[in-house]
Amino acid sequence: QRLGQGQHKSYPALASIASKIDLLAIQEVMTEEGIQLLETQLEKQTGEPWGRLTSHAVGSTTYKEMYAFLWRESAVEYLEGAALYLDRENHFIREPFSAKFKSRRTNKELALGTVHILYGKGIKDRTPEIKALADYWLWLGEVYPDAPLALMGDFNLAPSNAAWDLLKQYAYPLITQGASTLSTKDATFANLYDNIWVKQGTSFVITDAGIIDFPRL
Repeated sequence: QRLGQGQHKSYPALASIASKIDLLAIQEVMTEEGIQLLETQLEKQTGEPWGRLTSHAVGSTTYKEMYAFLWRESAVEYLEGAALYLDRENHFIREPFSAKFKSRRTNKELALGTVHILYGKGIKDRTPEIKALADYWLWLGEVYPDAPLALMGDFNLAPSNAAWDLLKQYAYPLITQGASTLSTKDATFANLYDNIWVKQGTSFVITDAGIIDFPRL
């Protein structure tokens, strides 16, 4: 939530959870200082170098944020192709960000897109961007034709909603039950908004998928 703004965040606590992961896609990056503080804490806690890739700020005239990827250098290598979506039809308030990576353990490549869907005043405001993700998915396939695809982010809509039907022609969500978005109650998740979508019949080996219950941790 608005990484780099406000004094209520504990970067050591954020890093203690993020350090369990090799590659992260982060939305709502408000300042370069915020992502730098998180990277610094990750390197301090893990004792090894981390890589960082940040988009430029995207959004409306009154509100902008950045996307970022963070990765453990010993496990992941950034290959190429960092790009914001060429949103010629102007479907997205915040154009999705993507890049191609490789596992240093298996040499498998993976192209990742990340997006923060408009929340708006209600579901009706969110559905146009969700429907437009089908075109974005096809664009990802053109930009990264030889790599398995994954789309991750804060979608502000549960995967059961009918607005996903267009994207479901090409991809499916890894998480279909439970909740992944914090509520106004301490240590409680409210909605299944944060998710990861992968290509139907993907060649990328997926052995498990789940939600890290970080308030409890």
